[in-house]
Amino acid sequence: MSAGLAGIRLAVIGGDDREIYMIRELQKQGAYIIGVGFEKAPSMDGVELLSSPMEVIGKADALLFPMYGTDESGVVRGKYTDSTIVLNQELLKMVKPNVPLFIGWARPALKSAAKMLEIPIIEVANLDQVAILNSIPSAEGAIQMAMEVSEITIHGSQSFVLGLGRCGWTLARMLNGIGASVTGVARRPEDLARGLEMGINVLHFGELEEKIQQAEFIFNTVPKLILDKTMLDQMNKDAIIIDIASSPGGMDFDYAKSLGIRALLAPGLPGKVAPKTAGKILAQIYPQLILRHLTTNDHLTPEE
Repeated sequence: MSAGLAGIRLAVIGGDDREIYMIRELQKQGAYIIGVGFEKAPSMDGVELLSSPMEVIGKADALLFPMYGTDESGVVRGKYTDSTIVLNQELLKMVKPNVPLFIGWARPALKSAAKMLEIPIIEVANLDQVAILNSIPSAEGAIQMAMEVSEITIHGSQSFVLGLGRCGWTLARMLNGIGASVTGVARRPEDLARGLEMGINVLHFGELEEKIQQAEFIFNTVPKLILDKTMLDQMNKDAIIIDIASSPGGMDFDYAKSLGIRALLAPGLPGKVAPKTAGKILAQIYPQLILRHLTTNDHLTPEE
C-alpha cells in the first residue's frame, strides 16, 4: 500500500459512483476518509460516515466535493443520500485556515465567498491533467449515446465536432477512427491547422451556419449558446445532437424539440458511463494536488 497520503484526513462530500471508486483508491494510498452523503452506499469499509458536512469541516485536512459542482442554490447532489447537502457561506465560514476545497467547477458565488474567506478553492475539472483523461470516457459515452438513438452508423456519417478543445480532440480522433467523415469546428487558427494535420475537415465557427445542413451527427463541447434558433433552422431535421458541454449546454433545446430534432444533453458522462475509470482518474490526480496545497503539516488533524 502506498503511504503517500498517510495521516491525511480527506472529507468526501456528496457525489456518485465515481466517488465510491475514488475513495477506495485513496484509501490504498493511506488516506483516512470521512464521507458525507454516502449512508446508502455499498462497500464503505474503513470510511467514517457522517450525516452532515457541518460535522466534518473541522476534522478534515482537505475537502473533496463532486466533479459536477453544485446547483445555483449551492446544493450538492448525492446519489447515496436522502439528505440535502448545501455548500453555502455558513458552511465555508467553518473551514479551517489553509484547508483546500476541491470541486469540479465552482459557480461565481462560491468562488467569491471562498475568496473573501481566504479558502483555497481548486476547480479540478478545469485542470488539463483531469480534463484530458476525462475526455476519454466522455467521448466514448457520447458516441455510445449517438449510436443508441440513430438509425445510421457512425461509420460513413457526416459528424461535426463543435469545439476542438481537450474533449473535442478526443472525440474527433475516435470518430475518425471508426470511419466517420469528421468536421472539426473551431475559432483558433492553430486548432484548424491541427485538424488538417490529423486528416479531418475543418470549419471556422463563422462558416458553420452555411455548412451545418450537411451534419448527420453533431457533438457539441462548447458551454455557450452555439446552436441557437438561426443555426437550428439550417439543420437537417434528421440529424442527432449530443451536447456534452457543461450546464447549460450549447443549444436551444426547446426550439430543437419544436423542430423535431433529436438532441440530448449529456454532461458528466465519465461518472455515468465509466465511473470506475473516472474514479481512478481522480484518485490518480488528487494526491499530488492535495500534497501540493498542504505545504505544512502543522494543521493536519491527528487520527482519533
